[in-house]
Amino acid sequence: MRGCSLFEPPARCLKPLQLVLWLGRTIESSKGRSIMSIKTILTCLTDAQTADAVLRASALLARRHNAHVVGLHTIEALMVYPGIAMHVPDSVFAAYGQSQKEQSAALKAMFEKHVHAEDFVAEWRLVKSQSETAAERIVESAQCADLVVMPAVDPNAQSNAHARLLEAVIRDAGRPVLVVPKDFKADTLGQEILIGWNGTREAVRAAHDALTLLIEGDNAHIVRINDRSQEVDRHAASNDLAAAFARHNVKTTLVERSWERPGVAAALSKEAFERGADMIAVGAFGHSKAYDLVIGAATRELLQNMDFPVLFSR
Repeated sequence: MRGCSLFEPPARCLKPLQLVLWLGRTIESSKGRSIMSIKTILTCLTDAQTADAVLRASALLARRHNAHVVGLHTIEALMVYPGIAMHVPDSVFAAYGQSQKEQSAALKAMFEKHVHAEDFVAEWRLVKSQSETAAERIVESAQCADLVVMPAVDPNAQSNAHARLLEAVIRDAGRPVLVVPKDFKADTLGQEILIGWNGTREAVRAAHDALTLLIEGDNAHIVRINDRSQEVDRHAASNDLAAAFARHNVKTTLVERSWERPGVAAALSKEAFERGADMIAVGAFGHSKAYDLVIGAATRELLQNMDFPVLFSR
């Protein structure tokens, strides 16, 4: 056994019986822990109106998983395009800079208020974009995170800037993005997850990303969505997925529903409410941008009418 750790022994150092006993101790000691725990949460703070909800959601997850929370605020440069034939006075740049400074200070204060009494590690990051957009800087920061948390779209907003930001991050970050409604005040998150399943690559990502948020004994409701326009039977795959979750000691239920578009998003929200779920997990943007723009997509439907925190994976 020389040179071998009791906790991480190489297989070559152990006889078969020793290996079985070590695995048994490892499994026993891991009971009640997260299955494939998230450890870095990137919390994107865009404005004071949505910050409380986003920070609350991040704190709930960080406590459960002992995760490191990064509070990120991105300042986008004031861009003046050469094609605009007008002079922008220096006072405009000064006023813009001052307003951004004040907003950053307010968001930092809210962040520190939420995390100062917590046991998990938290850090504040202020990122200034020069030539890049805010979305590009968020995507860059997200590449080293296990989970990105962002505020939902305000359905009453006059600008679609935040909707475009969300779409860009979900499409390009390569990480799961948890979008949180402005009025989120729940005391639990990620303990009872409803997973929308249709057998696509994006749905597979969503299911396994959701698994990283679950702890043994939590509940997963896999809702198999039968789109009547599809002829492929994915029944076997959804059964296999439920079995895979059950092997992680997650309490798993499998539900079959047939919905037509549009309306899948509303139906998922209704199903989540009826089952007492605290989160929905779905695959996002399974089509090209052109398809989504012309025909529409369930992803946009969910983003624009959100009653639950939704985990989007792509």
